Amino acid sequence: MIVRLFHQLSSPRYFYAISDRFALWLGVACALSLIIGLYLGLVVAPADYQQGDSYRIIFIHVPSAWMSLFIYVVMAISAAIGLIWRIKLAEIMAISSAPIGASFTFLALATGSLWGKPMWGTWWVWDGRLTSELILLFLYLGVISLHNAIEDKRTAARAVAILALVGVVNIPIIHYSVEWWNTLHQGPTVTKFDAPSIHLSMLIPLLVMALAFKLYYAAVVLLRARCEVLERERNSRWVRELPEVQ
Repeated sequence: MIVRLFHQLSSPRYFYAISDRFALWLGVACALSLIIGLYLGLVVAPADYQQGDSYRIIFIHVPSAWMSLFIYVVMAISAAIGLIWRIKLAEIMAISSAPIGASFTFLALATGSLWGKPMWGTWWVWDGRLTSELILLFLYLGVISLHNAIEDKRTAARAVAILALVGVVNIPIIHYSVEWWNTLHQGPTVTKFDAPSIHLSMLIPLLVMALAFKLYYAAVVLLRARCEVLERERNSRWVRELPEVQ
């Protein structure tokens, strides 16, 4: 039963048939979560006693940074599955995730810079967290460029998988950089083992925004994967029989 379901889900034809419905509902859930999160973060949450209202950029910056790591791990796992078991849909999910991950990484760097100027007095410092996050952006761009540079998509998928897996070493470096090296970047507040050192009125909208960003990723990666499936399977009979391509 489980094996049969796995084979169904890994079928490009079956994935294309069900993904649009999932993307729609995920998009609706994302919009609702985003509205609630922004309202709680920008209106309901109180001003910080040290940073005032400027801290509110964390409701964009922190979820973006989390997503930059999360998506890279998803991309690397998908790439590994495609590399080992030659599952075409896993290759598609990996390359479809890369542009979204790059966008979140850029957003995390940009909002961090905007936050850093009033807090640190500078737009950028070459500390461990910021530098390793910048390297993550280069890894995403490298995956995208490598995939576009190789005409044969199966060969491109194997090359992308190797690069993605090599780059995984950067993920724990980003996570633990604030503990390993002296840095202006603040330490963990939400993921502390004892208790988050952030007030509940700020933590709830932060988590809601994180949920909204995850739902956004899920919806967009399904839509991107659908387009990639059509591109790769354009010569297949089931694609030619689709009403939208006739």
